[in-house]
Amino acid sequence: MEKKAALYICTGCGIGDALDIDSLKELATDDLGVPICKDHPFLCGAEGVDLIKKDIQDEGVNTIIIAGCSGRVNYDVFNFGPDKIVERINLREQVAWCQPPKEEDTQMLAEDYLRMGCSKANDTEPLEPYIAEEEYSKDILIVGGGVAGMTAALEIAKAGRKAILVEKEDKLGGFLGKMKKLITMPYKDLSDTGAEDLIKEVNENDNIKVYTSATVAKISGSPGLFTAEISADGNSVQERVGSVIQATGWTPYDASKLNLGYGKIKDVITNVEMEEMAAKGKITRPSDGKEVKNVLFVQCAGSRDPEHLPYCSSYCCLASLKQAAYVKEQNPEAVNYIVYKDMRTVGQAEDFYRKAQEDGDVFIRGSIVNINENGGKLSVETDDELLGERVNIEEIDLVVLAVGMVPTSQPDQIPRIQAPEGTEGADEEGMIEVMPDSGFFAKSALNLEYRQGPELPTLKYGFPDSHFICFPYETRRTGIYTAGCVRRPMEVVKAKEDAAGAAMKAIQCCEASSQGVALHPRAGDISYPEFNMQRCTQCKRCTEECPFGAINEDEKGNPLPNPTRCRRCGVCMGACPERIISFKNYSVGMIGNMIKAIEVPEEDEEKPRVIAFVCENDAYPAIDMAAIKRMQWSPYVRFIPVRCLGSINLVWVADAMSKGIDGLLFLGCRHGDDYQCHFIKGSELAETRLGKVSETLDRLALEAERVKFLEIGITDYNRIPTIINEFMETIDELGPNPYKGW
Repeated sequence: MEKKAALYICTGCGIGDALDIDSLKELATDDLGVPICKDHPFLCGAEGVDLIKKDIQDEGVNTIIIAGCSGRVNYDVFNFGPDKIVERINLREQVAWCQPPKEEDTQMLAEDYLRMGCSKANDTEPLEPYIAEEEYSKDILIVGGGVAGMTAALEIAKAGRKAILVEKEDKLGGFLGKMKKLITMPYKDLSDTGAEDLIKEVNENDNIKVYTSATVAKISGSPGLFTAEISADGNSVQERVGSVIQATGWTPYDASKLNLGYGKIKDVITNVEMEEMAAKGKITRPSDGKEVKNVLFVQCAGSRDPEHLPYCSSYCCLASLKQAAYVKEQNPEAVNYIVYKDMRTVGQAEDFYRKAQEDGDVFIRGSIVNINENGGKLSVETDDELLGERVNIEEIDLVVLAVGMVPTSQPDQIPRIQAPEGTEGADEEGMIEVMPDSGFFAKSALNLEYRQGPELPTLKYGFPDSHFICFPYETRRTGIYTAGCVRRPMEVVKAKEDAAGAAMKAIQCCEASSQGVALHPRAGDISYPEFNMQRCTQCKRCTEECPFGAINEDEKGNPLPNPTRCRRCGVCMGACPERIISFKNYSVGMIGNMIKAIEVPEEDEEKPRVIAFVCENDAYPAIDMAAIKRMQWSPYVRFIPVRCLGSINLVWVADAMSKGIDGLLFLGCRHGDDYQCHFIKGSELAETRLGKVSETLDRLALEAERVKFLEIGITDYNRIPTIINEFMETIDELGPNPYKGW
């Protein structure tokens, strides 16, 4: 389209007090060629917005450049429709609030941001959402018919959507259907499980289609366009769905791996076996069928143990307290012993713990030393930490091992490879576990037809990988969500809440996909990557580095993009050595032109220039927060927000250095086992790429210290001034970039 641009400068919030607004308007009209330039004291107010709308209507303005507050705020106020280009220039947080007012360097900083913003607006094209030729489906597939799966199906049905529920067993219910009772809020008494009512409600709902004795043979396609092939009763059927919820639940940890008598002593059972026994009738000794009188519960049986389950499953303590109540119901004279590491009954569940104490249950903090069979009874030797001595408990009828939850997604075996010498975590033979990005995937449940693997990548302990703070239901496969105990250990009440959350996300996915907009974290983004295939060299870097499996390959290695899987991070753009991947509003050339738009003073002016590429998810808001606190830093730094540090292309380093920029900072999210990178491995990829930047700097005869990568969390705003000022000290020591003035 033929662009007609207009620049609107807000003078409120201290911007007008800090800057020479007339000088900025003169720069825009005379040097940058912006035909319309206006200022307003309250641009985000009704009068300011009406001013812009009037110019759109009367002057035909279609490219709106707003110089005022951060683009992170008032984005809804400055939304003038998808056919208008809107570019935000941050003069408030990144100039007026962090720099001294009316100083030359402060004005130069604002002028550079104006040049950069106008350059980006000039290169941006109007966005058009991706709409596939195929018809989009808004039905939702749920894999797993336990409490989480059934709850998700009902929530979807209540929202007026169709749910397709696939359960591998011959009936719904999962572990809930095998339980005797539940502890439900307010956590004071036991109640019926409600399993039969829940199953009946699901089976009788017209919006829910149920497949039992069924498995998912294959899922192909992408959000809104998935095709699920279901094997049921020897037949194969296909269902078109918009999104998928995996609620395949959990299995108990294998108690035979513990040295606690399980599998050798008949009267040593697991908490799952105890629950099933209670649900069927009397609690008896498996060895002789006699009613129990004294029961000992072993908490954390294998849990919180690096040799077995390193994590806490959270439900085990309540489950044992509940089962102790079963024993008391059956025989009020019975005695329950509970040997624990820590009792974890969080929140209101503490009330049930107190009730168990009042009922006379005996709690021993310690660890089991031995379990022996002696004359038809069991004796248990335990270290009592509170007494500081070893205690032997005789005449025990039944020992119940409270084993933890293992997600059904856990692989049968974690592959191990020979690690480089000195690698942390390697065993005596130099072997180390292979992590998800090395092709380590979950057990078969979804059978995805993805180039990147058939299942969800998992964390070290088998739980599906996700951004566990901001996006707990999301997985690394767009449009596929996890709910219940396959996501993390939880009790029934929490599993129901979890399922409702996943159902909501699945519905959102269907809606967003049908409208051609992105899901998290760039929710509502209409842009998507476009490929100039004429220059593709089939290097496969885009398919290998995409964190979300958004790109498949054909037999020749050509990338096959799936736009509805894409989360618009730009990692593929940064990966491509030929620079054939770009967005209409974000590209390698666009950022390169922003770099070139920066005015670099001559060497004798002693005003160095540094560019900081900052992740829009953590680093950019951290900078805004530092400015809100009125923290100050060097005026010689220019921030360029990027979608993800994984989208950086090393050509930007060459562009900046050859322009005469003195240094480059790259600020991205944390990564690692407890990563909070919104695009999973963007920061990690950036650090890897920047590790090779010395080749570029060597070619330009420049010092490697001129480029620095740092991890910044959103809560690290207080570190921003220190980080910037310390880097400026390094640049001062290195001296000016010799390319200045070229």
